[in-house]
Amino acid sequence: MNLLDYALPFLLVLSVLIFFHELGHYWVAKRCGVKVEVFSIGFGRELFGWTDKSGTRWKVALLPLGGYVKMYGDADAASTPSGEVREMTAEERAVSFHHKTLAQRAAVVAAGPAANFLLAIVLFAGVFAFVGQPFTPARVGGVVEDSAAARAGLQEGDLIVQINGAEIERFEDIQRIVQLNLDRPLNIQVDRGGVPVVLNAVPTVIQETDRLGNNVRIARLGIRGQGVAFKRHNPAEAVWRAGGEVWNQTTGTLKALGQIVTGSRGTEELGGPIRIAQMSGEVAQGGIASLIVFMAVLSVNLGLINLFPIPMLDGGHLVLYAAEAVRGKPLPERAVDYGFRIGFALVITLMIFATWNDLVHTGAVRFLVGLVS
Repeated sequence: MNLLDYALPFLLVLSVLIFFHELGHYWVAKRCGVKVEVFSIGFGRELFGWTDKSGTRWKVALLPLGGYVKMYGDADAASTPSGEVREMTAEERAVSFHHKTLAQRAAVVAAGPAANFLLAIVLFAGVFAFVGQPFTPARVGGVVEDSAAARAGLQEGDLIVQINGAEIERFEDIQRIVQLNLDRPLNIQVDRGGVPVVLNAVPTVIQETDRLGNNVRIARLGIRGQGVAFKRHNPAEAVWRAGGEVWNQTTGTLKALGQIVTGSRGTEELGGPIRIAQMSGEVAQGGIASLIVFMAVLSVNLGLINLFPIPMLDGGHLVLYAAEAVRGKPLPERAVDYGFRIGFALVITLMIFATWNDLVHTGAVRFLVGLVS
């Protein structure tokens, strides 16, 4: 593959998402009177940067797979308190992150994921307002012979109004619900010429190779829509629809992760930076609107992952603050230290696993085995 076709969109997408995530931390920290020492996109050696009037060093580092905001009183990028925290003067404590109130610290930490969700809403809303939202009527345009839909009794012309209690507004809603339920039974309510009809269907699950070479499980109901349409919304409606899309992406991701944990969905669907780079290049070839939507989806996932209750991640910090609120005082330093060690091991293990999946799916493992066999 052409490296630039994939690397440049990947770096663009990742850098924008990281920037807005860290900007959320930075903006709320400044509002709370915290001194921010470093705002970094990437880790490792600094490539270039500048220092603003308040003393914050804005920089771009060598390894672009992340970023951080280092606040006054932090020992490292994970906001571990430095040993100097106890020896600060009154003036230094006034601008130290670790001397702020519990509510202020929690707000600073939560602001990063919140910024990603907000960015996703803005991106989706922009596409929905200027390009349009995929909005195909939820009317059955055709039924595949001997499919789950045919066995359930769905007919051409049926208007699907509900599936498992969820209101259906467009054909895309049907696709999302079917894919998330895989081979679980679906209770389908349709409007058949003005007459309400209730049907039950169990989607057929097949193994399929997508255009990126990944083997994925696909749920098939066996119906066709009546052509893809795009509906443009006014700004207020676009924002409302974008909020709904972010909600659907969030709940859908959580449900898919739950299925992976329970074993009903394969772990091979977990992807890492290589697959994100591959998808970035593929999506970028579809035009700027496709790339913006892809960026919005990734922004939702980045915000959601950072809220997981794992030490080192924002969600882990929020759990520690919740424990502090219950106890009335911070957890012992040893407990926090062990928590961060465990969190670091979990994050590294997940990254290695996801990267291994990427190498398998891109054929790199087969290539390396072929070199030595």
